Amino acid sequence: MENQIIQQPSHARGQTFAENLAIAEKLRDYADLLDQHEDDRFRSRAYRRASDVVAALDRPVATILADEGREGLEALPAIGQAIAGAIAQMVAGGRWPQLERLRGELTPEVLFRTIPGIGKRLAGLLAEDGRLETFEDLEQAVFSGELAVRGIGPRRKKMISTALRERLGRWPAARTWKQPSQPPARVLLAVDRIYRAKAASGELRTIAPRRFNPTHEAWLPIMHMSKGDWLFTVLFSNSRRAHELGKTRDWVVIYHQRDGEPEGRSVVTSETRGPTAGKRVVRSNQVGQTFAPQEVMARCR
Repeated sequence: MENQIIQQPSHARGQTFAENLAIAEKLRDYADLLDQHEDDRFRSRAYRRASDVVAALDRPVATILADEGREGLEALPAIGQAIAGAIAQMVAGGRWPQLERLRGELTPEVLFRTIPGIGKRLAGLLAEDGRLETFEDLEQAVFSGELAVRGIGPRRKKMISTALRERLGRWPAARTWKQPSQPPARVLLAVDRIYRAKAASGELRTIAPRRFNPTHEAWLPIMHMSKGDWLFTVLFSNSRRAHELGKTRDWVVIYHQRDGEPEGRSVVTSETRGPTAGKRVVRSNQVGQTFAPQEVMARCR
């Protein structure tokens, strides 16, 4: 019959839009956690506005992403590039690592196993030997061409690359990968100094990390701050290596991001040898060179 309008069943529409509501809830949870960490209120308000927009949409965010890419999300009110990227991750894999990190739930091994082609053993190698923690870390390692882990051949690497583009919303292909910018060393050292001072004075909220924490103790201080156009999330290292060397109160991991760019990660440590022993140093943790520590970028003078 001509001009017949076929409507989607109401129960199917409800199931589809349930994903919008779930994403909106995660955006609001993130805003609430930012408030608990006494982050910049402007940032938490931005995520709440985005939550309201997503909850009120008249079509699924997955449809917008499929039809128009991340640009379609960014065209919505209150949805900037960073939030569009977060929504893309939740649509593709149902997970948002930044939220999990804030809750203390992020375990790289479990995260990587959600990628086709990565099993339990390989996920462990990536997390421990490769020192990778996030999808962005893995993405950088793959596209830099320096991911050299046994068990990842060209075919598996292509499979992982395709899955990562989907999870991170890197479509079209021209936007597949971009090296994250690196904050100036003086800025990273300043952030490190502020974090350690606040952690020592008990000013920071603590989380109970899931990794290497059998008693579920809330011992890990976490800090959010902005400086210029940079956003930072800072916490002591909870890696296996940090625990083995007794450096969980020395190694400071700084996640940094500017809107529209991938998240990067740097580590600040105390130098133990040579004429700068005892000084704080910044080591870039740009993936592609994480299988062997990079040269010291800057030294605290």
